[in-house]
Amino acid sequence: MNAFSLFTDKELVFLLQKGDALAFTEIYNRYWDKLYYVAYQRLSSAVESEEIVQGVFVQLWEKRAERNIQNLSFYIAAMLRYNIYRYLARQYRHPVSSLSDAMELHSGNQVEIALDDKLLLKEIEKMAKKLPRKCSLVFIQNKLLDQPLAEVAASLQISTKTAEAHLTKALKILRKELAIHLFLL
Repeated sequence: MNAFSLFTDKELVFLLQKGDALAFTEIYNRYWDKLYYVAYQRLSSAVESEEIVQGVFVQLWEKRAERNIQNLSFYIAAMLRYNIYRYLARQYRHPVSSLSDAMELHSGNQVEIALDDKLLLKEIEKMAKKLPRKCSLVFIQNKLLDQPLAEVAASLQISTKTAEAHLTKALKILRKELAIHLFLL
């Protein structure tokens, strides 16, 4: 047992932001299995799941000083979710070349789940483009491109509070639209 295993997530995040590689290693050891399990549940591909989880940790390390992480487990879970969505969106844009390739990547009903996820993401993207301009930009940059809200606000030259208001409005509209869409299905 190392000393870092006794640290809380908040303490580890503080040390991570200071560039402490041992704190990062503890975070990696603490969360890798959990993230891999979630990724594998969604993708049913060991290779893709490992790559996505590794990508989460690479992003965490590279952007450690830029991020304001309040709750580490929620933060990395969100990172994983958005990395999976981006992966599925790329797969949707560049589909596998044949059905046998698809069956190699996904077994059983996992193909259907992956297609459903891709279709859902595509619908969300369509709905996001129908939002008021600023709401759409804030939502896409923050939720789909995983940019911090402060960074989005700066790029749009608006205050963080205004960006939060646009995001809240976008989420409210999208939840309502998705509820209607899912009801119709």
